[in-house]
Amino acid sequence: MSRLRKTCGRWSCPGPKTRRDFLRCGTLALGGLSLADVLAGRAAAATKRDTSVILLYLSGGPSHLETYDLKPAAPTEYRSIFRPIPTNVAGIDLCELFPLQAKLADKFALVRSLHHDVNIHSDGGIVVLTGKRPAVLDPSSQSRSEHPDFGSVASKVRGMAAHMVPPYIAIPRRPYMTRPAYLGVAHAAVEVSEPARPGGPAAPLTLRAGSDGLRLLDRRHLLDQLDGLRRAGDSHRRGDSTDRFHDLAFDLLTSARVAEAFDLSRASDRLRDRYGRHLWGQACLLARRLASAGAAVVSLYMDTPQAGPEFTNWDDHIMNAGRPGHFGQYLKVRLPYLDQALSALIEDVYARGLDRDILIVVMGEFGRTPRLSSNASGTGRDHWAQAYTALLSGGGLRTGQVVGATGAKGDYPRERPLTPQDLLATVYHHLGIDPRHEFADAGGRAVPILTAGQPIAGLID
Repeated sequence: MSRLRKTCGRWSCPGPKTRRDFLRCGTLALGGLSLADVLAGRAAAATKRDTSVILLYLSGGPSHLETYDLKPAAPTEYRSIFRPIPTNVAGIDLCELFPLQAKLADKFALVRSLHHDVNIHSDGGIVVLTGKRPAVLDPSSQSRSEHPDFGSVASKVRGMAAHMVPPYIAIPRRPYMTRPAYLGVAHAAVEVSEPARPGGPAAPLTLRAGSDGLRLLDRRHLLDQLDGLRRAGDSHRRGDSTDRFHDLAFDLLTSARVAEAFDLSRASDRLRDRYGRHLWGQACLLARRLASAGAAVVSLYMDTPQAGPEFTNWDDHIMNAGRPGHFGQYLKVRLPYLDQALSALIEDVYARGLDRDILIVVMGEFGRTPRLSSNASGTGRDHWAQAYTALLSGGGLRTGQVVGATGAKGDYPRERPLTPQDLLATVYHHLGIDPRHEFADAGGRAVPILTAGQPIAGLID
């Protein structure tokens, strides 16, 4: 403990100077499990393809009626509170607060007929991220998955990318309801703190790995120390008797490719402005850089109330964060941020010719009730898993189309009902992972990645 100092109420490492110092910090950061152990757990992965998925997870359940499936002809108590606007694809309309996405409809597809039957936040999130329905539902939304989400599966199957880029990265944190389960802590997402705060200077970039990790290095330390760490590594490598997993552990945060991917200062001011100098904008830019560098899955958890009410979750009942009022007032603030960040991400991926390599997925755990709820406190919509929409862009998919449809009130799928398992099968198809592949659970039983679902016909060539 003599090498540690207490900072802001927690123990931290004064800065690794040699491989041994680095591994001490790695062990501390993983709560006793060294980063070498984590990487050893990833060694079995053999399948490597240069494809990536960027997930924008709209935690809380965004209203499909106020975003991508407006029903302007429905009765007043059902129709969207916003006007539809046309896009650059005839027949596809979006919310009036999505003017930037409206110019890019040829570059994405909307799946409007997704549905399941779990109207609980955590359990609904488990369904859409793992493809497995919890055996026992928890109305308090405190449940945790018994099966890994698709990011952990990709980590297990794909393994560490070239240039030591972690296969599964979460910004600014992992979805709270999923865990790597029987795949092991080695396949949890590496968490990256928010890259920017609205209206202020860049926030520290921090990395966490494993289940209960302390933060390893903030952005300044990361960028300042990488060159020194590499030099120290080179000088000690030949005489060090540690095995290859210790070498991989040391290389993870001393890789020039990793450092470059995390360093947003390498992006032009014009590009950073286009994404938006706010949390979601800079997170999307970082996600694109990490996917380009080789990460298999980058998950953006778009529920960050500490950054301000405009970045809180999408659980838009009549009450939002304890404040009464019309739920539209929150959407009017939040939706433009999403429009800017997402449209910039789509444009950037296509402009760089990465639209076959990177698949962008935008979804929440469910939609919102077709009928508006109103009382003296305001107006809103409640949980509704029976119909919701996902947006998909890139990935070599056939874009510029709508797949499936809901009824006139946006209540249930009317055409081509599709499930979370179908969407996940499409994601796994892009990642080159067989969804029928089996893992052994904690009891030694064979568990397939998905028990149902097929890649969505019409999207896949």
